[in-house]
Amino acid sequence: QVQLVESGGGLVQPGGSLRLSCVASGSRVSIYAMGWYRQAPGKERELVARIIPNGTPNYADSVKGRFNISKNKVGNTVYLQMSDLEPEDTAVYYCNAVVHTGTNYWGQGTQVTVSS
Repeated sequence: QVQLVESGGGLVQPGGSLRLSCVASGSRVSIYAMGWYRQAPGKERELVARIIPNGTPNYADSVKGRFNISKNKVGNTVYLQMSDLEPEDTAVYYCNAVVHTGTNYWGQGTQVTVSS
């Protein structure tokens, strides 16, 4: 079992920045990848960014150049630095962890609202 706790969401004006954090506890040593997904009202959940153990990141085309995913040295915390935020980035952001068995774990979600 893996527990994920997110923090850092909130209300920000267009062009602003936010940093999301996600701390994993439980079966940390079996985690293969961690990342962030988001779901806007009326839309399906979509991948924002993910990072695998060797540090290789993947980004959705819509956030490339604006968002940066990173993790701490221990490997149990993943961050999402979001810059130049747009109203279209408004969504609930979910932390995701995939363990080596292929099982997905999800955080409770944190709301990000970009509005003037």
